[in-house]
Amino acid sequence: MAKPPFSNDIRTLRFLAGEMTQGDLGDRVGVTRQTIAAIEQGKYSPSLEVAFRIARAFGKPLETVFQWDDAKD
Repeated sequence: MAKPPFSNDIRTLRFLAGEMTQGDLGDRVGVTRQTIAAIEQGKYSPSLEVAFRIARAFGKPLETVFQWDDAKD
């Protein structure tokens, strides 16, 4: 499977949020720790709903958490 055409700052945002664990974030947004890990690593594209839930967990706009890479279009 090819890497998705976007990147994310979830790992950095978790660190800035008091070193939140992947499991803590997963619990907040309703997915597993493994799903959060895969999204962070660019191995899995979250649904739009999960992406918004992740952004909301950090109190950030979606575009702050996920960045689209036009070069991969």
